[in-house]
Amino acid sequence: GWAGEGTGTSGKNRHVSQAAARLEMGSLWEEFNRLGTEMIVTKAGRRMFPTFQVKLSGLDPLADYVLLMDFVPLDDKRYRYAFHSSSWLAAGRADPAAPGRVHFHPDSPAKGAQWMRQIVSFDKLKLTNNLLDDNGHIILNSMHRYQPRFHVVFVDPRRDSERFAHQNFKSFSFPETQFMAVTAYQNHRITQLKIASNPFAKGFRDGDPEP
Repeated sequence: GWAGEGTGTSGKNRHVSQAAARLEMGSLWEEFNRLGTEMIVTKAGRRMFPTFQVKLSGLDPLADYVLLMDFVPLDDKRYRYAFHSSSWLAAGRADPAAPGRVHFHPDSPAKGAQWMRQIVSFDKLKLTNNLLDDNGHIILNSMHRYQPRFHVVFVDPRRDSERFAHQNFKSFSFPETQFMAVTAYQNHRITQLKIASNPFAKGFRDGDPEP
């Protein structure tokens, strides 16, 4: 269904107060979530699969909006995978938080009408574990759990718009998109599901290394 989660609508600018977002491929995200979603992080940066995609409604067709994502730690723990029980176990305190970065959708800013016309896909977003990354990728700690968050920001034309910054955005988070950041898949069922459902994983299916 349509989500209007995160920050409440009270006190929000009318340009964002009615905004709603529906997660695309929800059933696939659910399938991964049941197994415990894992997302690969690499030094060079790796795209997410499933891709984070939303369908928007309730925007002002004529107003400008910026769309962005960030990733917040779900807890203060580091994890390890116990193969004998096929489960994740807490393995101590979290590593120092990686630099908090945001990923702006490359079409930003754009009119509400444009954002609502098609599915918004964050397919350019990449995850890295390189703390010194200078490509603008999202930096995450491996073996830590994260919640992606999606933000709709109204581009306020008023000269003193920063005074209203807290009123000009609305945030959404979908619990089924939580994941563990890993440098290699730990749960073999996640590997199988990724290969079965990712059209770009054909190389794995044919026994070739990833291109």
